This record gives sequence, C-alpha cells and structure tokens, in this order.
Amino acid sequence: MPLARPFAHITALALSLALATPATARERAEVPEALTWNLADLFASEADWVRASDALAKRIAALPAFQGHLGDSPEALWKALDARSAAELQLSRVSVYAESRANQDTRAARPRELRQAAQRLAVELGTAVSWMRPELLAIDAGKLRGFLAAEPRLTPWRVFLGEVLRWKPHTLAAGEERLLARADDLTDAGQAAYAILKDADLPYPTVQLSTGQAVRLDSSSFALQRASPVKADRDLAFEKFFGSLKEFERTFGTTLDAQVKAHRFTARARRFGSSLESSLFRSNVPTSVYTQLLADVHRNLPTLHRYLKLRQKMLGLDRLRYQDLYVPLVGKVELTFTPEQAKALTLEAFAPLGKDYVAALRTGYQQRWTDFLPSAGKRSGAYSTGVYGVHPYQLLNYNGQYDDLSTLAHESGHSMHTWLANRAQPFPTSDYPIFVAEVASTLNEALLLDFMVGKARDDATRLALLGNRLDGLRTTLFRQAQFAEFELRVHQAAEQGEPVTGETLTALYLKIVREFYGHAQGVCQVDDLIGIEWAFIPHFYYDFYVYQYATSLVASSSIAARILAEAKQGKTAARDGYLAMLSAGGSKYPMELLKAAGVDMTSSAPFDAAMKEMNATMDRMEAILARQAKAAKK
Repeated sequence: MPLARPFAHITALALSLALATPATARERAEVPEALTWNLADLFASEADWVRASDALAKRIAALPAFQGHLGDSPEALWKALDARSAAELQLSRVSVYAESRANQDTRAARPRELRQAAQRLAVELGTAVSWMRPELLAIDAGKLRGFLAAEPRLTPWRVFLGEVLRWKPHTLAAGEERLLARADDLTDAGQAAYAILKDADLPYPTVQLSTGQAVRLDSSSFALQRASPVKADRDLAFEKFFGSLKEFERTFGTTLDAQVKAHRFTARARRFGSSLESSLFRSNVPTSVYTQLLADVHRNLPTLHRYLKLRQKMLGLDRLRYQDLYVPLVGKVELTFTPEQAKALTLEAFAPLGKDYVAALRTGYQQRWTDFLPSAGKRSGAYSTGVYGVHPYQLLNYNGQYDDLSTLAHESGHSMHTWLANRAQPFPTSDYPIFVAEVASTLNEALLLDFMVGKARDDATRLALLGNRLDGLRTTLFRQAQFAEFELRVHQAAEQGEPVTGETLTALYLKIVREFYGHAQGVCQVDDLIGIEWAFIPHFYYDFYVYQYATSLVASSSIAARILAEAKQGKTAARDGYLAMLSAGGSKYPMELLKAAGVDMTSSAPFDAAMKEMNATMDRMEAILARQAKAAKK
C-alpha cells in the first residue's frame, strides 16, 4: 500500500481555498486528499472488500456447527467463542468501510449497496449465533465457572459470559432468539429512511445573504449561518431551513414513529417494562440515573436562565430569541482556524494527558484518521468509529470556526478512547460502553478551552472563549437533557397508546423548549417555528443516546478539573486513573469505571459541581465586563 501523502505537502493556499469553498458547491473530488480519511487501511480496493465479505459469509455459515456442543468441554466452548469473535471482527471491518463510503456521499448508489450488504451480513451473523445465549444459560453456572478456571484461553470472554447470566431474565428460547435476530434489519428502517431524506433527498432552499452570496441551506451550512452576527441572515437561515423541515413534518413524524415502535417492540419482546429500561439495561445503568438527570436539570434551570440573561446583555439585545443563541458573544473576536492549526492546537491542549497520548494522536492526524471538510452529499454532523487491529476513523464537517476546533477535540477524544482500549484489551472487551464514551470527548473539550483561555492575550478573547464554555454547557448539558426529556416523553406516549405524528411531536417539542428557556417568563422567546427542530436531530433515532452527553459532561468536568489542578503541581494521579478508565474498554460496567475514576453518578454531587463551574464562569465574565465598563468611563 502506498504511503499517505504527508500533510506538509498541502500548502496554506490550498487549505484556505478548501475552507473558503462553500460546502454545498464542493464535490468530494475537490477535497485535498490529506483532509480525507484513508479507507485503504481497511481495504485497498472495493474488490478486496468484496472478497472479505464473501469470506465473512463463509465464516458465518460455519457458526451453527457449534450448536449443541458448548457444554462438551472447555476447549469446545473456546473454539465456538473464538469463531464468533473472528466473525465479529471481520464484520466490523466490512461494516466500517461500507458505512464510511456511504457517508462520503449519501447520494451515490454503489456505497449504499455496500452498506446494505454489510447490514445483511450483520443480520446473518446475529441469526447464526442467536442460539448461543439460550444454550449457555442451559449449562450449569458452576460448570461454566469450571470451564473458565480450566481453560486460560476463555479469560477474554469472562465478561461476556457474565453478561449472558445477567441477561437471563430477558433471554428467550432459541427459536425466538433466532426470530428476533432475523427481524434486526427491520428495526432501523425508520432511521435509514430519515437519514436519506434529510441528508440526500430533502430539497433544501438556496438563500441570498446580506453579502449577496447565495447559500444552499443544508444541515452543515445551517449550522454555520445560524451563528451569523447579522440578524437578518440568521433569521433567514432559521426561517428557510426550519421551513423546509416543516414541509416534511408528516414524513419525519412517520420515520420517528417507526423507530419508536421498533424500540418498543424490542422492549416488549425481551420482557422489559419500558423502552427506557430496555435501553439502559444494556450498559447496566439504572433508570434512576436518567430520571435524576432530568430532575437535576429542572432544579438548575435558574442557572441556565442566568446565562441567557448574560447573553442578552452582552449582545445588547432588548429581547433574546432562540435565533440568537448561536451568535458569538464577542463579535469583534474572530476565532477561525485552518485544519492544520486545529490539529496543532489540540495536540498542545492535550499535554496534561501525557506524551504518549499526544504522540498517538499526532500519528493519527498524520496517517489520515480524519475526514475533515463538508462536501455535497456528505453525511452531516461528526462522529468517531474504529476497527480493532486497525485504527479509529472520525468524520467532521469542518468550517474553521471555534466550534469546529472543539468538535475536532471532541471526536479525537473518542478516537483516543478507542485507540487506548484496543491496545490494552483483547477484542471481546475492547468495545467500551456508550455511557462512558462521551466522557473522553467532553473532557478533551474542557482541556482545549482551558488551554485557549490561557493563551488569550486580551479580555475580548477571554470573554469569547469563556462564553464558548457556557455555550457548551448549554448545548451539551441543558440542551441534551432537553432532548432526553423529549425522547422519554415520546416513548412514553407510544407506550400509552397515544399518537406519535409529526404534528404531535412538534407541539411536544415546542412545549419542552419553551419551559427550558423560560419563554413564559420572558427569558428567551421561542417562536412557533422552533417546534420543528426535533426533525433536525438524528440522535432521536439512537434509542436513548442523548442523555449520555449530559451525564458524560458532568463526569468529565469533574475529572478534567482534577487533572488540571494536579498538572500544575506536577502530579498525575487523576490523569493516570482517567487513562486507566479509557484503557479498560468494556472490561467493567460504566458505573464502576467512572467510580474508579473518582465520579459517583448515582448522586447529584457531580451535577452540582458542574453548575458551580458554570456559575463561576459567569462570575469571571461579569468581572471582566465590569472592569471594561469602568475603564470606558475614565
């Protein structure tokens, strides 16, 4: 395989042109190679992918031969589990390649065909091993423990076998498990239809900005234009983008209803009391953590409202509206960064995590783990994924703003979590629970902010950066909790037999947003148009995912504060404990992992600490503003 072209070969002019090109005008072929991910590390060609898929199909077909023999001997059990793991590892390679190709341009047919083929293989694999859990549960637990003691090669599956026992109340007979596995590719139909509609088929409008520039308002460009300091431009962006979503309100309602029904089907089939219980059980997280988060957030809405009033004051507005929430608090400070600058800044900011961490991430940047720039048809948003034995991949839609720099830090946190877990753990325990996944990402955002504030040379820049931290607390903690409440109430409505339509979803979402933002109290005006925002959020299809952004931010804020405090004293205990948590992968349950890192998520103490930080940040900003006002009077 040829060596990737070094980033140094991309000139500053090429980088600036790449960023300057409007995302919707740029085709994939126009993106500099160094700013794309290197999928050749997975497969050198599509032909290689096809051969690997064919080989995987044969592996899958051989798995049922182990049925009825798991209890024969320790070696028989090991052979069956080893064959399963080999198939799962190959599936991850095949799936990540296909998904990545499809996400590069959602309009292209061939990558979608690859993704569908990978999804079919995933269903086939799930079906081929669906008998394993019932058969393992039929073996005496003492006998299984004896197998583990007698066969060292079974050690990597100790957690898996423990999970089998934990799932016993929700495990069905072999035939029923097979049927559920067969139905697996149906359960994401709502999400698949939503993604194609939103990212490929929706006729997004083209608008003319106050500068005269014509911009097509897809998801990526809307995220840029909603932060415009020009009121007329951001109002136009909200009106036209949300208006285009509103035109398909009924269709979006149908796709989300289908996904909620799928969640409910799975919960009922596995004898859970609710979709929430079904989802959180997978990570062994009690539902009380979810409900406690919502209670903590509502208890602290006055802190959010204090921030909103500070935002109104700093922007000099007579009235704060939802459309004003993304405007930079300090307009005269332009925080823009090329991809090269962003990489350099993140590497410097992560120095408190140690030389090995920074060196590994630097290598990842050099070896093209990251797909940077938006382009026509590219999947919106950002994410990190990875393949055991290869390396992580991360997708961005980088526009050069501070938020994009922060997103690079965020996704790099995920990637390094994957990197560390994969290096330290055998494949069966390498996949970490989602509940701790967002700790690694949001902690990196906190380190970046601390670093950038430390570099700031004037009060305006400090205000801009501190304001960004407040924006992050609003969007990652309060906004994600707002999403979590919406998601819970939608599922509860479905479970109670109430209709879930585009219209009812819009009405519910608007009601929740207005409560969070103090609409009735005059804190922030939330227009009727905002009700359709739910159709903009893909995470509602992820089965109670969003609450983990908020809980993770609460946990990471606590850990980051201790790491930074110790770094000033030349100590590393907090850092070492945190890196050990990342390296543990899925070898322990998430609540145990966090507790070992010094955070108890069963109490409100971590949330209260985050609110203390938020109020302290506002105190600091208000002190700067007071100092500026005093100086202006002289």
